[in-house]
Amino acid sequence: MGLDKLIGVDKIPFFPPEASTFAREIDVLYLVTWLLTILFLGIVVAMLGVLAFIYRRKSKADRSHPIHTHHGIELAWSIIPMLLGLVIFVWGAKLYADAYKVPDNAEEIFVVGKQWMWHIQHTNGIRENNTLTVPTGRPFKLTCISQDVIHSFFIPAFRIKRDVLPGSYTSAWFEATLPGKYHLFCAEYCGTEHSRMTGTVNVLTPEDYQRWLDQKGSKEEVEPKAVRAKTMEEEGQEIFETVGCSNCHTPDTTPRAPSLYAIYGKKRQMQNGEILTADRNYLRTNILQPNDKVTAGYEATMPVYQGNLTEEQVNSLLAYIKSLGTSEEPKPAGGEVKIKNGKVVKPAQAPKAINSTQGGN
Repeated sequence: MGLDKLIGVDKIPFFPPEASTFAREIDVLYLVTWLLTILFLGIVVAMLGVLAFIYRRKSKADRSHPIHTHHGIELAWSIIPMLLGLVIFVWGAKLYADAYKVPDNAEEIFVVGKQWMWHIQHTNGIRENNTLTVPTGRPFKLTCISQDVIHSFFIPAFRIKRDVLPGSYTSAWFEATLPGKYHLFCAEYCGTEHSRMTGTVNVLTPEDYQRWLDQKGSKEEVEPKAVRAKTMEEEGQEIFETVGCSNCHTPDTTPRAPSLYAIYGKKRQMQNGEILTADRNYLRTNILQPNDKVTAGYEATMPVYQGNLTEEQVNSLLAYIKSLGTSEEPKPAGGEVKIKNGKVVKPAQAPKAINSTQGGN
């Protein structure tokens, strides 16, 4: 039952549909806050009205013993609102934490905001513009970045809104519960055509979603019909080889550049002694602006790719690099290579451990 029905106005769309797992909880918190506001406003207005009537001009009310201090009343109007405020704060903080703590089993979807559209990359290679297609009953992580200015990815029916920033990844997650089509907005003014930066979230049943993935359903049966390309890992490997990454970042750590195998999530030491984690933001910075953070023991010899790679290409390249640390048999940049137990193994050679604190950019 939606919040509209709960307050008896289900024929009037005061609220968007509740189409995600935490939409109901957020609506209940909103309703409680709203009711408490009305309650205290009503008490204040009622007391003003009663006292104004009793002590109106020329009334016969006793004014001989005015009360200047009443500790009981003062404690009541201080402690009760404070406790209620703390309850609302803790409740809201928990919901906020739940909304941004991504489950371990969430599937990743990449969102690129640009003036003025949303570009969606699925890891299997399907891409969509201004449309996000997902099934019910499965958690999804949105990894977002902007190509130009600050945007804000907002799906009212899911009760999620996340700023999309240039130069830095942000994330949010959701699990859709109700099949249907829902609005997608940019909630941050981003330029002259900001109001046109809208889209649709298409929530399908698991069966329809599988049919959509397989591209077997007709356009009338399952919309929108998207175009399948290479997977993000496959495209990333192609970019890795095309732009010359494989010339230096070989499976072995070398004096020229570090290996990228099993690097994702590892600690790295910079020339200035700073210790950084090789996460998505770190790797993106070192691809586009490699001279900003140079790993200890290496020179800043890597070319700058800022302006030469799109955000979509960077996303695919990072997907490939990440796969090198998780795949049992990663696709090597050159030569037959396998990774076992965090070590690079080449034919006719003894296992060689990867040093995660060495390597260049």
